[in-house]
Amino acid sequence: MTESNGSGQPPEERRSGVARVAAGRVGALMTSVMDLHVRIALQEVDREKRRLISGALLISGGLALLLLALIGAELALLLWLHGAQGLSWIHAALAVAALDLVLAGVFVRVGGQLLKGPYLPQTIAGLSKTTKAVLGR
Repeated sequence: MTESNGSGQPPEERRSGVARVAAGRVGALMTSVMDLHVRIALQEVDREKRRLISGALLISGGLALLLLALIGAELALLLWLHGAQGLSWIHAALAVAALDLVLAGVFVRVGGQLLKGPYLPQTIAGLSKTTKAVLGR
């Protein structure tokens, strides 16, 4: 005979039904939390996208002007090295190229360090809080 507690179901079936309900609730909770994080991330991306586009336009204009100024300065340096310092054209060009390589290396190194880091801090903070809450850590 099966043991019954007035529900007409054996204890094993009641336990498996409770486990299914609990698993469904945990799944719904996780879906809800992930939905919230996705919405926050999309809002952040929208704000960041506008900011990045306007910043990129301003930077590209500045870089074009900077390139023109750099070409003029390098030409002036090349003429000065040849005329005032008495270097041949090839030695003056090599000196300018070496200076360019050193400056490019410094710029790439510093720029690479500045580009590291999280791009969506609110989302990362929310995900870490949620993970800690779900895992109980």
